[in-house]
Amino acid sequence: MRSHSQRSWQSMNLSFWEGLGSVDPQLQHFMKAEAQRQWFQQLVHQMTEMCWEKCMDKPGPRLDSRTESCFVNCVERFLDTSQFILNRLEHQQKSKPGCSEDLPA
Repeated sequence: MRSHSQRSWQSMNLSFWEGLGSVDPQLQHFMKAEAQRQWFQQLVHQMTEMCWEKCMDKPGPRLDSRTESCFVNCVERFLDTSQFILNRLEHQQKSKPGCSEDLPA
């Protein structure tokens, strides 16, 4: 099953960014930065939700060492996986003829 951020990323229309060539460069930069910020916020939300569901058995005033370790491992794996996916998408994008758009980092 595809994650929400993967579906969101795939639903972004790259031709939209290509069509911004006639827009003021400062506005174009701002729009790309805002899209990256939104994408990052979605990623953090997804990671928080996933790791909370996986690691938090009983909410309490403190995290026990097992729960803390679970959160650390979950976040690290999530970030590793996300970076792998981004690298893969960037590689695929660069291998397409005539495409030079960068993916959000």
